[in-house]
Formats: sequence, C-alpha cells, structure tokens
Amino acid sequence: MDQGRTPLLDAIVEFGNGEPAYFRIPGHRFEQGVSPRLRAAFGDGVFRCDLSEAEGLDDLHQAEGVIREAQELAAELWGAREAFFLVNGTTCGNEAMVLSTARQGERVMVPRNAHKSILMGLIMSGAEPCYVMPQYYEEWNLWGSVDPEEIRKEFNRGGDGCKAVFVVSPTYYGVCSDLRKIGNICHEHGAVLCVDEAHGSHLYFSDLLPEGALQQGVDLCSQSIHKTAGSLTQSSLLQIGSDRVDRDWVAANLQMVQSTSPSYVLMASLDAARQELALHGGEMMEKALELADGARRELKRIPGIQVLDREVASKIKIHQLDPLRLVFSARELGIGGYRMQELLYEQDVVSTELADEENVVCVITFANTMQDINRLIGAVKRISEQKEFHGKPLKPVEWTFSLPDKALNPREAYFHKKVTVNWADAAGMVAGEMIVPYPPGIPLIYPGELISREIWQQVEDCRRRGLSIHGPADRSMNTIQIIV
Repeated sequence: MDQGRTPLLDAIVEFGNGEPAYFRIPGHRFEQGVSPRLRAAFGDGVFRCDLSEAEGLDDLHQAEGVIREAQELAAELWGAREAFFLVNGTTCGNEAMVLSTARQGERVMVPRNAHKSILMGLIMSGAEPCYVMPQYYEEWNLWGSVDPEEIRKEFNRGGDGCKAVFVVSPTYYGVCSDLRKIGNICHEHGAVLCVDEAHGSHLYFSDLLPEGALQQGVDLCSQSIHKTAGSLTQSSLLQIGSDRVDRDWVAANLQMVQSTSPSYVLMASLDAARQELALHGGEMMEKALELADGARRELKRIPGIQVLDREVASKIKIHQLDPLRLVFSARELGIGGYRMQELLYEQDVVSTELADEENVVCVITFANTMQDINRLIGAVKRISEQKEFHGKPLKPVEWTFSLPDKALNPREAYFHKKVTVNWADAAGMVAGEMIVPYPPGIPLIYPGELISREIWQQVEDCRRRGLSIHGPADRSMNTIQIIV
C-alpha cells in the first residue's frame, strides 16, 4: 500500500472545500457557528474538519471506504493483521480486549499493575481475574516488568484454563516485559496474550528501541498513538496480531465501548500521524533518542541526581527499558518526586509528565527541542544548588505485599450493595472500593476482595505516612465503602 497517502484526511479536506449546504450534525456548521473566542484560540481549520458520516467520509462502525483504507494502512505499518481506530482512547481498547477474550465466568490472568480500564473490562465481561505480581525494583521504588516464569507458575498453580493473559508493556516508567517468552507460554496453555501498549506505539521505528508488542507476536494490543506518536489526545489503535482472536467479536465489542458519534478530527489525526511515521519515523526516533541520551548524560553530571538508564536497568534486572522515558530522582538531596515536580514548574516553568514519592518522569518525543532539554537540565541544576530545598536523604521503602482473598469477582462487586463504614472498623470486611497507595502505585485491594487484618495494616501504614491514596471516595481514608 502507498503509505504516503492520507485517505481519510484527504476526504475530509475535499468535502469541506466543496462548500456544501450542510444540514448534518454537528451544529456549528464548519467555523460559522463557533464561539469567536474558541475560533481565536483554535483557528478555523479544525472546525472545518469536525464532521460526521457525510458523503464520502465513511462510517467508523461499518468502515468500507476511506476509514477502512486508513485502518489498513495503519495495520500494514505496525505489522498487524487488522487495526481499528479508537476515539475513546486506549481505555476503550483495553475494555474491548477483555470483552473479546473472556466471557462471564471465564478466567483471565492480570498483573496487579494493570490500568484501571482492565478492571472496567472485567466488570463489563464478568470474567474472573487471576492476579500475578509484577517485579518490584526497590532501589527505584517502582513496579515494572512481568517475569515470564511468574506467568508459567500461575498457569501451573491453578491458572490453567485462563483464556487470556494481560500485560502492560512498556509501563509508565518505560519498563518492558519479555512479551515473546510470555506469549509462547500463553500459547502453550491455549491462552491469548493481550498487551496494553499505551506507552509504546513508537517502539516500531528504530532498532535502538525495544521491540514492539506486535513484533514479538502478541495476539492483541492497544496503543495510544497520541502519547508518543503524534496524533491528538484520545486517539488510539486496537490491533489484532494473530488469528487466535475472533475479528468479528472484537469489532462487535468495540461498538459497545466506542462513541456512535466518532470524532473525525481524532481519526484524521491518526491517519496523518501514521503517514508521518511511515515516511519519517526513523528520523523522528533518531532525534528523540539523541535528545533523551543528552538529557540523561547531563542529568547524571548534577550532584545528587540519579538517573534510571540501561546500565542501571541491567543491574536491577529490568528486562528492557525504553530510552525515551527519562526517569530521575533527587533522593540523595532529600527532595521527593512530587516536590521536585512542583519546584521544576514553580521555578522554571518546566512541566513533567509524572512524579511519585521519589522519581520524576519526562516523556521525550521527536517534537521536543534542544531548548526544552536545556531548560530541564538548567532547572534541575539550579534546584540541586539551592540548599533550602534539600532535606535528609530519602531511604528506600520496603514493601510487603500479599494478594488478598477474593470474595466476589469485579462485576459482582461493582453491582453489589455497599455501605460506608469507618476505616478503623474495616478489617475483616469485603472492600467496595479500590485502594491504591502511591507508592507503590498498584492496588493493595480491589472491590470484592477481603480486607484482612494484614492488608488493613499495610493500608494503614501508607495512610499514616501521608501517601497519596487513590480509589476511595473519602480521600482522607477516614471511611470506606464495603460490600454487604
């Protein structure tokens, strides 16, 4: 196929250039009905592309024309059997993967660090999760890859009969799992491998990057093209990698989780980003890698700053690391990740993607500039030199984690009656809410799991240390919803 074409984008532009008398949705009629303030901020072009299923523009949910062609071009570029445009983000792709691989009562294997959209898919499907623990890297206080042997052990322990295994690779921190080995183990046991590759759609365009999921033979993967590859926020792909997956069932499930009014602006951005990667992907990644390598090199020269690089990753037995995730820490200076993130913005207007108790994460892409990198390096250096920001060196946090007993599956727990009780009285009860302290950033408890005395104490330790706890409606954790 001609990867230089943008069939959907071209059709949208051609339709607008025809100046039609327009009596369809949306109601703003190109730029004519748009707020003047919004037009001033956005320009007119985007509103001329915000269309619906007009003549020649195809239909996402029954693609036969330009959308189908654009999807076929994407599948060819990434090496998939078939690609589906997503306008509800990778969230809906993850939900569709669960729905497409496990029906009510069937079992799936899920790492404890899975994105919450996997839990949403479990709620919708009624599937029964078997949880596996990802590896924990104490020195950097982060969770990462899934050990293939853990997958094998879980199959032998009682996970035999699982219809699918879900893996997040790369993680938010750029940690990659050995998907080829995991896939072989899955296929030996008759299961499909589904990968949340939200942070990895760029991996396919340089030999200096870890292999992408589809290159390693996975069966299904969802990708946030907007995160690292140039499309607009909320635009993603769901890609089928093998014939172990029922294509029609995937398409049917996508209709459940996608809008019936898909954004043509988002879909056109996928089409254009794909073309750009096809024509210039190698150059784009080369630029990003050069910037990231330079940033790591300069950060390591700053006293008190630690940088997670491939050398460190090898020492702590991370399978592979995406070099375009820049992870650094000022723990030796006694500056935590959250505080460092605040200082970077307050002092120098440097905005970073993620922080945790110890680390800061920057996403480096082809669209960054050397000026961006210099501003980051300069800001970190100035903070490191200002003693008033320093404290006692942060000590590594030791985590003990035990998987809770399950009383109800996620679907049963979601629809079950719940009441609010004091957290102090919650031990021995069944959780109605998820509890995710940061760090370690994975759920200590999911809805439907038993809050044993041991689990209660682990959560209480996090609470007393003032860690950020996600999930409960009561952010103070004085109360919690339990299932009755």
